[in-house]
Amino acid sequence: MRSLLFATSNKHKLTEVREILEGRCQITGLRDLGFEQDIPETGHTIEENAGQKAWYIFERFHQDCFADDTGLEVEALGGQPGVYAARYAGPGCSFDDNIRKLLREMDGISNRKACFRCVISLIMDGREYQFEGRVEGEILTERRGREGFGYDPVFRPVGYDQTFAEMDSELKNSISHRALATQKMLRFLSS
Repeated sequence: MRSLLFATSNKHKLTEVREILEGRCQITGLRDLGFEQDIPETGHTIEENAGQKAWYIFERFHQDCFADDTGLEVEALGGQPGVYAARYAGPGCSFDDNIRKLLREMDGISNRKACFRCVISLIMDGREYQFEGRVEGEILTERRGREGFGYDPVFRPVGYDQTFAEMDSELKNSISHRALATQKMLRFLSS
């Protein structure tokens, strides 16, 4: 079984990716290696941030690794928060702070269309490969559900009556933006 280092300290992301790749790939997280530093994210796009994080970790540990970056793109907000989704409400903000700001910005807006985009940057043998997962959906007017993290309580994917936060991990991990990008990476690794 192939082993890969996932360049993240986010326990939610690590759990999701481990569940998606269970039995097919051995995933190590940064905390497993005792690495607890912040990884730079100064890119202006999701692709740039994913690549920056992956190269940063590859250059320190010299082993095959991958990083992801995710953005929530809301049509009525001109694609915002986009690449700044994790820090939408400002430096040091929480998931709750971000959701509150998003719901405030969306108050009274009827166009609720949104898209979650995830880009995984894989560094293997010193070369970079990128994989994108995308899920269309809408922003609800209030939170629903207790599972997941981030914007999951207010994002309902097209074709479902549940938010990501109302879905069990098995369903979410079969349709989410991160799952789709991870499955593309897995197909690449298997080819």
